[in-house]
Amino acid sequence: MQRILMTGVVALFLSAVPAFAGERTVTLTVENMTCASCPYIVEQTLAGVPGVIRADVSFEDKTAIVTFDDAEADVATLTTATADMGYPSQPVEATAG
Repeated sequence: MQRILMTGVVALFLSAVPAFAGERTVTLTVENMTCASCPYIVEQTLAGVPGVIRADVSFEDKTAIVTFDDAEADVATLTTATADMGYPSQPVEATAG
């Protein structure tokens, strides 16, 4: 009886626990970066998205490498944030963190 009760408690606990979030990294191509201050603006924009852990923006490569918690953010949120600031972006590749 105790074993059945314990199994039920464990099953209830597991169903109540959300899926574990993961750290992801995505590389975005970023358009409209035409001056030295553009990467700073893009980096600050991405850093302001909840869940973003790190954003490294390259003016030369016209890319942003963004590491984020996928429980709080997703690629669509990142690209929307940059586009809203006038820098449309799209993912090049995504890898598990």
